[in-house]
Amino acid sequence: MRIAAFILLVGASASAGGQSIASTPQEANPVWQMQDSGSTACLRGIDSVDGTIAWASGTGGAVFKTTDGGLHWQHCATPDAATDGATLDFRGVQAWDAQTAIVMGSGPGYRSRLYKTTDGCKSWKLVFRNLDKDGFWDAIRITGAKTALMIGDPVSPKELDRSKVRQFYHFPLYGTTDAGDTWNRLDKNDLFAASDNNGKPAQSILAASNSSLLETAHHRWILFVVGGKTASLKLLEFIDNLNSVICKHACTVTSGAALPLSSGPTAGWFSLAARDGDSVDPVLIAVGGDYQTPKKSEGTSATCTRNANELLSTIFKCDASTIPPHGYRSTVQWSESLKLWIGAGTNGSDISRDDGRTWQPLDDGNWNALSLPFIVGPGGRIARLNSKALQNP
Repeated sequence: MRIAAFILLVGASASAGGQSIASTPQEANPVWQMQDSGSTACLRGIDSVDGTIAWASGTGGAVFKTTDGGLHWQHCATPDAATDGATLDFRGVQAWDAQTAIVMGSGPGYRSRLYKTTDGCKSWKLVFRNLDKDGFWDAIRITGAKTALMIGDPVSPKELDRSKVRQFYHFPLYGTTDAGDTWNRLDKNDLFAASDNNGKPAQSILAASNSSLLETAHHRWILFVVGGKTASLKLLEFIDNLNSVICKHACTVTSGAALPLSSGPTAGWFSLAARDGDSVDPVLIAVGGDYQTPKKSEGTSATCTRNANELLSTIFKCDASTIPPHGYRSTVQWSESLKLWIGAGTNGSDISRDDGRTWQPLDDGNWNALSLPFIVGPGGRIARLNSKALQNP
């Protein structure tokens, strides 16, 4: 979704007007240990391969890599630097290892692009460009050794079906089975978005942290979350096709759930993560809110579990947190080693030790995206989680 301008303003003012609790000199054991990116880019892309190797990306064509746990961040070559690469906004980055990664540019039409490197970011190859002038790519996610998924904001099909005039806008879903060299459409123009009275899309995917798209249960389910008029969770189920992201039949939404989160033009679900994601009964947590009111805590977190009242159901039941995070949250992740959830946004971060029922504040920093142990934000902010500060006494 095209929400960059306001968030960039919020990020700039927040980073200029205050310092994160996590980085204050008085803090003897900070939760987030700040690292030096050597950049002022607004960072939204972060992907930790193993805690030692990680990649980050952001505005101005910025891409970074570390191979020593963040002690040093290498500035990568800018994709398409000779033309317009330095003007691109890389909202997402996904990496297989220290040599191979893909960055996703987000923007209207052709400014949504995918670039791939196989030489550790010395050079980049354009592998996919958005040909829909009204398109906007929101999230990319590696799902296997050679597979990945990507999803974008609603677009209209080339041939309008007048019987569906109120709902013909749909979310385009793409997949690759050759580590990103080629991409194919997985949907059949049928991942519909809710429409307004004029037939225009009233839902969108919120591209604040590259974490609105998820695959779980051994390649059986694809889930994504949306915002707008109606915040909701949408689920696609693969049938008899466990080893490939290419659907045997048309990829269609088989079930979903209304989300008890803030909704509206600048609100909704921004991020989705799973605990026990490869089980048939994963716990999902979605976070969000309204990015124009970042300090408002109501409607910022929900926990979704399989509906026990539905036999063989893939329908999820979602409940709002009783004690929510202390503001709008654009990113969330489960830490298996610490057995807790971490959520973060433009006014700080929080943890939950009870699957999202209650949250406790960690800091008041300005953050956009998580890939543990790393977190990124505007102004080139990168930090590493200090696990010892979160261990139970």
